[in-house]
Amino acid sequence: MVNLDVYGKTPKDILLSIAENEKNRRKQQGLTQRELATRSGISLPSLRRFEQKGEISLKGLIKIATILNCQEEFLSLFPSIQFKSIEELINAKNNKGRRIHRK
Repeated sequence: MVNLDVYGKTPKDILLSIAENEKNRRKQQGLTQRELATRSGISLPSLRRFEQKGEISLKGLIKIATILNCQEEFLSLFPSIQFKSIEELINAKNNKGRRIHRK
């Protein structure tokens, strides 16, 4: 298991930051929780839980992001690796499909 704390934020910290960003965006667009929940097709209690605790399904989060015009950010979450040289590209292709065995 990877210790994410070394990056300065725990998964919970990240979830709460995302929830805070959503809440700010919702308010900037003049939407109430009820309006956003209705327009996005998620329940009001789910939206409230998200804004308070950072807990929501990925599908629900994407629905909210779509209404708040932020859906494109999801497409940039896991970009393809940009190789610095042809050698890196060749090595990556040669290693494709091989499992890394940890000791």
